[in-house]
Amino acid sequence: MMANDGALDDGQRTWSSAELGQEVDWLVDHLRAQRTRVLATLMDNSPAWVVADLAAAQTGVVHVPLPLFFTGEQIAHVLRAAGVDTVLALPALAARWPQAPSAPCEVASQALACVRLPCEPVPMPPHTAKITFTSGTTGAPKGVCLAADGMRRVSDALVEAMAPLDIRRHLCALPFAVLLENIAGVMAPLSRGATCIVLPLQELGLTGSSSFDAARFQAAVVRHQPHSIILLPQMLRAWAAHLMTSGQRAPASLRMVAVGGAAVGAKLLHGARALGIPAYEGYGLSEGASVQTLNLPGADRIGTAGRALPHARLRVAADGEIEIAGSLFAGYLGSTEPTPPWWPTGDLGTIDADGFVYVQGRKKLVLITAFGRNVSPEWVETALRDENAIGQAVVFGDAQAALSAVLWPVQPSVPDAALQAAVETANAALPDYARVQRWTRARAAFSPESGMATPNGRPQRAAILQEHADALGIAPSDHPTSQDCS
Repeated sequence: MMANDGALDDGQRTWSSAELGQEVDWLVDHLRAQRTRVLATLMDNSPAWVVADLAAAQTGVVHVPLPLFFTGEQIAHVLRAAGVDTVLALPALAARWPQAPSAPCEVASQALACVRLPCEPVPMPPHTAKITFTSGTTGAPKGVCLAADGMRRVSDALVEAMAPLDIRRHLCALPFAVLLENIAGVMAPLSRGATCIVLPLQELGLTGSSSFDAARFQAAVVRHQPHSIILLPQMLRAWAAHLMTSGQRAPASLRMVAVGGAAVGAKLLHGARALGIPAYEGYGLSEGASVQTLNLPGADRIGTAGRALPHARLRVAADGEIEIAGSLFAGYLGSTEPTPPWWPTGDLGTIDADGFVYVQGRKKLVLITAFGRNVSPEWVETALRDENAIGQAVVFGDAQAALSAVLWPVQPSVPDAALQAAVETANAALPDYARVQRWTRARAAFSPESGMATPNGRPQRAAILQEHADALGIAPSDHPTSQDCS
């Protein structure tokens, strides 16, 4: 492990590894004293969140990170489903439990409230250490139970794979309640001895889960000079657009900007790199404890999700579905079904002779047009998002004569004429059966707040269709309601 003068940096103070350890030890004693079994955290990115995560792991307490953008109903569902007995929350957020015993506490210089909830223990898969909740086809999130060993295998694999880059400063740009940042942005850097730059998300321009101010983000990156960042594709798209229009470049300190959560697109990757953003696409899922594959400097093939990381094994089933092994989850909360040795991801794809993985879309999302042509909507959506004007796109067309789309611009000021031009450009590179013949501007960004995206940014297709069916001239019942998995 390399030498390091700070484990956490919140922009105001740096915590050394020893100081971080002292904070963790205090919280460990506190959790043990009150006999906490299941701890939920409801707070912004902060050193206190990291302390809580480490303390839960050290104590053997199950940690349930709650995204700040979950609705009150979703939070209530999670607390009941997981049998949460303790909530560590920002004081203002703790007010949602006025009848529950609550005590103030200070963790890593942050004032918090420790709320004790009445609950009954719930059965969980053996070795559950963390439960990450993801939205499915309904508003009730689904609990993915993860074991400590599986998460550690992913973290260790990232440390091994990225060792040549000598990452010493990682800027945490995604909510810690999103598993990707939790494991790849906290566990892996801390394990290697790097510094995690832990800022309130608003300082990075991120409000909720998907409102993103790229100018503020660029200012933060320039100020903190990180070596690595993890982004969602829409964040990369907005950042690159800001740099291009403002005549700026990304700081030269950057060595790796990992991008995942959805297909990125070759044009966006090339454009980002031309602006100094070393963007590399990866692939993963909660059921595999996050990252499975990643492109890296020296092992990079644009248009793929990269090669398997050291912990992961991937294969393609006879029907084209990608299956994974190596760091699988312990099981779903509330289910007694055992996890199979190979997990079917629900994604279609191929693996080439050099081991690079091509992800071709969700198995359940293949559209069959009225003319009998099979079309992956994500293929068309990636082509649309490759155009600078389009930030988000969802394509429909099952049992229809032609495809239609709901579009959200990369910036609200982008006019409809620019969106139309972008659709025409994308169509020119697609076969006739995959071209978008009708589109409408979305009434809101695809986000958990609008009800049109899962917590990690994947579109809730049924909700988007329901909201825009009239504008597209499509009856919602004409389309399937299957959703992307988080």
